Amino acid sequence: MASFPLADEAATEALAGRAARRLDRGSAPLVVYLEGDLGAGKTSFARGMLRALGETGPVRSPTYGLLSEYETPAGRVVHIDLYRLRSPAELSALGLADHLPGSLLWLVEWPEKGRGGLMPSADAVLRLEVEGSGRRLDGRALTPAGASWLAALCADCG
Repeated sequence: MASFPLADEAATEALAGRAARRLDRGSAPLVVYLEGDLGAGKTSFARGMLRALGETGPVRSPTYGLLSEYETPAGRVVHIDLYRLRSPAELSALGLADHLPGSLLWLVEWPEKGRGGLMPSADAVLRLEVEGSGRRLDGRALTPAGASWLAALCADCG
């Protein structure tokens, strides 16, 4: 488990930038679940990662379309927001299996809404919570790839 205090949105995006720079670009896509209440900073974290990977266009939560795909200079990033998903069965319409090969990173907001569906398993879960006037991010690895990524991020921040 890794824990990071975040004073504000800029701190969230800065940590996300460091996380993006620690991605292993030679392996299978890293699947990161972003958990937390509305306004906790999930989209800010995703935006910070995408900016660090070279995305220059708008980065918004794909709440209505559920999925946005970015072809960054570093590789393809899939950003999913399942907040408006009515049932896990709706995931089949997204064709998720078509997006996985060749991707560098998957960022999944509200993953709990897709449980029992076709979501790929997470390598790491990042939980963002409001803490006082700031936020806190707690990271938990679920696979060796997730553990390696979080360990590199912790080494970078320490």
